[in-house]
Amino acid sequence: MIRIIFALFALAPVTALAPVTALAQPARPADTATPAVVNTHPGPSRTDAAPVPGANSFSETQARTRMEAAGYTGVLNLQRDSQGVWRGTATRDGKSGAVALDYQGNVVGQ
Repeated sequence: MIRIIFALFALAPVTALAPVTALAQPARPADTATPAVVNTHPGPSRTDAAPVPGANSFSETQARTRMEAAGYTGVLNLQRDSQGVWRGTATRDGKSGAVALDYQGNVVGQ
């Protein structure tokens, strides 16, 4: 009898912690994909909502360099708008048009 009581007390701390461990795990569906916060590839945008407004820390030179790395040439009239998006005009694949760079590094032709 004493052995049974001792065994129950010995297991009590382990079983008491089991629900706490399960609760500490974050609840997240397995099929949820987390998008990248920063576009590290200088290609076309990976964000459907780009250009994304936000505090942009790119300089004009950095914005031009990113746009050129994405395949744009003749980048002109770069201006940072009130939403923090660098906007200008450029040529890509022989077509001239608007181009933008958001704070995440997304380059978008418009």
